[in-house]
Amino acid sequence: MDRDVLAERLDLAEGIVRHEFTQMGEVPAEGGRAACQDDWLTFHGQRLPQFLTWPVPLLTSYAADLDAADAAGRNLLTEKYARMMASMEPERYAREIAPRLPVLAEARVAAQERVIGVQVEWARDFHSRFPCLGAGMRVLRTAQDTLEATSFETYLRGELGTYSDATFALYADLVDEVATRGGNLTEETLTLTVALAGLGSLDEAEAAQTE
Repeated sequence: MDRDVLAERLDLAEGIVRHEFTQMGEVPAEGGRAACQDDWLTFHGQRLPQFLTWPVPLLTSYAADLDAADAAGRNLLTEKYARMMASMEPERYAREIAPRLPVLAEARVAAQERVIGVQVEWARDFHSRFPCLGAGMRVLRTAQDTLEATSFETYLRGELGTYSDATFALYADLVDEVATRGGNLTEETLTLTVALAGLGSLDEAEAAQTE
């Protein structure tokens, strides 16, 4: 990849992570402020690898979503966590939370579920090949949600629900492109995660978990 494109991607990704962390700090927390809201290093280490897998047009579109949310007095991180409550506290979600969130069209929800299905299978495949690393990740399916632990499926559903239609369309294109070439977005993200953490390759990081 061209160095200028790589530099642009990194700059956009870093800006998005900083913007998200600012919004994260403003998420209302029941029972008081959560420790993760002030843990920049962990947040940066988890979010940056995800965005580094995205092409520039998708990064640009999501950065615009965050700016538009600020201008409209919205917080996309608050909305993400609110949407995740649909499976954990469905009655409360229907009564108190859903009425305050933007409504997603049926076609959009269906398109999201298709993408989520692909990504859950990628995550399942990763867990099977790297069980030690997988054990430190989220459980996979919404059926496994508890009030203390949110699954990868539920988290992804909440996150995708905050994207604008333009951003989601570009994200779906990325998922389709990765699937077409036989890739795995979970593996690509975790490859960057362990490398940026100084843990070497996935195989090296997996082996280190067994020592």
